[in-house]
Amino acid sequence: MKVNYIFLLLALVAEIIGTIGGFGSSVFFVPLGNFYFDFYSVLGMTAIFHLSSNVSKIFLFKKGLDKKLLLYIGVPSVIFVIVGGFLSKVVDSGALEIVLGVFLVVFSLLFLIKTEIIVLPNKRNSVIGGALSGFSAGLLGTGGAIRGLTMAAFNLEKSAFIATSAFIDFMIDFSRTFVYYENGYIGKQELTYLPFLFVIGLVGTYLGKRILHYIPQDKFRKISLILILLIGLATITKLGFDHLG
Repeated sequence: MKVNYIFLLLALVAEIIGTIGGFGSSVFFVPLGNFYFDFYSVLGMTAIFHLSSNVSKIFLFKKGLDKKLLLYIGVPSVIFVIVGGFLSKVVDSGALEIVLGVFLVVFSLLFLIKTEIIVLPNKRNSVIGGALSGFSAGLLGTGGAIRGLTMAAFNLEKSAFIATSAFIDFMIDFSRTFVYYENGYIGKQELTYLPFLFVIGLVGTYLGKRILHYIPQDKFRKISLILILLIGLATITKLGFDHLG
């Protein structure tokens, strides 16, 4: 099976930007992957891709794991990623792509316009944020942005934030990999890309961590949001052309 190297290069860029911006790579990887593969294949690849990148994040940023947030956000995330994963098989893939495109546009515009948006740091919001991010990850392939917003409320030190987020993400990806496999999203094509995506996950995270030393995260966050907006608009435009075609 021929491997698409442009797609792999974009996956590396998604991993680097996702690490620095704090939103996670899937918010870029999923819509970019949709330009090359069908939506369900991208969901399968995302779960595989994320497992490797999160193992490397846990290793590189392992200091200061917040065990309380791991419980409050992680447990509902895992429960709801399974629910979202099974629902993704029921809902039409075209409808899911539209929802993804709209989600990316609304999310990015909201945070570009309302820069002061905050979530109150309490147990209830942690559980709700965890459930929403897990459900979104299972259904649309990306939920890191919602989890990032929830975790930002607790004002964690940078490495503790990334380590805790990566550990929760790992739990989510580990769970949804089984669901996606059961759904038939992980087949020969997806497994062909497995070794490439595994290496990209490690290299992209490492490069992202190195760049993070030189670029202030708040500046990069704004760049990331603009990129998310553009990718969301491109996703919706692509669907429009596909429909007309």
